[in-house]
Amino acid sequence: MTLNMKNLIYIIAIFFAGAVTSCTKDYLDAPTKSSLDESVIFSTYDLAKGAVDGIKIDFGETNSYRGRYLPWYGMNTDVEWYNSSEKYPDGKADLCVYAATATNSQMNTTNNAWAKMYEGIERANMCIKGLRTYGDPQPGTNMGQLLGEALTLRAVYYADLVKTWGDVPARFDPIKTETLYLPKTSRDSIYKKLIADLGEAENLVAWPNESSATNDVEHISKAFVKGFRARLCMNAAGYSQYPDGIHRSTDPDLSVEKLYPIALQECQDVINSGTVHLQPSFETVFKNNCQDVITAGNEALWEIPFSDGRGRMLFTFAVRHKSVDQFTGQARGGQAGPLPFMYYDYNSQDTRRDVTCVPYYWGVADPNTGIAQQELSDIDTWYFGKYRYEWMSRYVTSTNDDGVNKIYMRYAEVVLMAAEAANELNGPSAAAPYLKMIRERAFPQSAWAQEVDDYINGLTTKDAMFNAIVNENKLEFTGEMVRKESLIRWNLLKNKLDEAKAKMYNLRARTGEYADVPSKIYYDYADDGVTLKMYGLNRGETDDKSGDYAYNTTWADPSNLVDTKVESIYAQDPDAHEFWPIWQVFIDASNGKLTNDYGY
Repeated sequence: MTLNMKNLIYIIAIFFAGAVTSCTKDYLDAPTKSSLDESVIFSTYDLAKGAVDGIKIDFGETNSYRGRYLPWYGMNTDVEWYNSSEKYPDGKADLCVYAATATNSQMNTTNNAWAKMYEGIERANMCIKGLRTYGDPQPGTNMGQLLGEALTLRAVYYADLVKTWGDVPARFDPIKTETLYLPKTSRDSIYKKLIADLGEAENLVAWPNESSATNDVEHISKAFVKGFRARLCMNAAGYSQYPDGIHRSTDPDLSVEKLYPIALQECQDVINSGTVHLQPSFETVFKNNCQDVITAGNEALWEIPFSDGRGRMLFTFAVRHKSVDQFTGQARGGQAGPLPFMYYDYNSQDTRRDVTCVPYYWGVADPNTGIAQQELSDIDTWYFGKYRYEWMSRYVTSTNDDGVNKIYMRYAEVVLMAAEAANELNGPSAAAPYLKMIRERAFPQSAWAQEVDDYINGLTTKDAMFNAIVNENKLEFTGEMVRKESLIRWNLLKNKLDEAKAKMYNLRARTGEYADVPSKIYYDYADDGVTLKMYGLNRGETDDKSGDYAYNTTWADPSNLVDTKVESIYAQDPDAHEFWPIWQVFIDASNGKLTNDYGY
């Protein structure tokens, strides 16, 4: 590639950083003079910042994270599923039920997430090269912060490529003629590179609120880099599918013995820094997200930024609104939800339950008033309460986007990773303080003696603690699309999906662990005329309340949770299809360098 061509690419990147503000927040406003070259751009802070902010553009592109990756990667697990999984074979359902093909109708386009991830990587490569060459990026300096951000954003793209496709091409320098076409590279070497890069980045970026560059969660802070590095260490040391089966890497640099101490230290650094904290209220975490609160130092460590007219987090995952109503000008939400038994897997005192699992939707608004009421769903279709138009401070008018950021990592994940690594290295007593932090936030103080102290004190073996941590992850993160990645690294994917099927059958029959789930729900409307009040949703609520409520309906009934719905949690063996195939358009355009493994 000629120098002029490289300059042109830099200029294009800067142009987009300044012009395509619909994809990220308003800070992408760098100049676009065609006379600029890389030596000017990356020796001038404002121009370099524009280029680094431009790395984020590809998160918001139409068929990238915004409209294809975030809405589809992460389902189906033992806690959440696509609410229309039974429509398989179907371009959307196929992606969720472990039956995707290389020609998938949703994904097989040249502007898809795969392409946009590599486009973001190319932007990052140019920024990293330019900053190293011209920016003198030292720790504690503005240019150092920018290099740390660029290294971390590149790692985000690569981490998502690896967790979704397994082995992928590794491209850590700007494209040259001889590197235009590359074969796949072992994910082992990619993980080692990312872990090293993040080790450098954490020494370059500031802690949350330590500088003006880290006072919001749309920019990279040391807390996020360390937490993210811990996640990658645990993923790299965990299980995943290789072409010859499911196993761990045999590379000694990626062993549990080598990487778990690093992960634990990174998590402890974040915890001991005091720069971030668990919100006292679990609900507040998600209200803040829906209300565009991006102040650093709370629970969100980093968020993928979307402008008001971009992003589909509520559009995809919110409690369903069947029409335009008092809360939204967009009749969307409800594409996915918790599995039907999840509500009953929470302790009734666990404050996470009612935030996470919602058994109603918002019906069609009254044409005269524009006001909609909550309407009870069936037991086979629940909604994620972590995403609610009714919590927003803005009224969404876009037909396709809502503008709510994606929380990419929460501090709670750092705490639970600390528990897991400490348990593996030092046993359950070392893990207990971290698990205690999560459960104390989840339960009212009146329940701590039993649900925190007695519960944790009963975890006296490493296996018991590990299983408790796996379960706590379930209760903490349902609906946040992180469970699939965790189940894979624990080698529990199919096992847990089969458990989920058995649980759904038990729930339907009200046997086993669900024997005390009521079969009938009584309901009416509160004084506001729109909010449901119910009896019979909780375990043990079996009294006849027909005199107290205007309506009732059969809830846990075979006709409301049919076999085909239960079985649709997966259509093909999940352990043989942990990854999506590389889409055919990219295979065809690879000059023979790319092929699909894993039976695709």
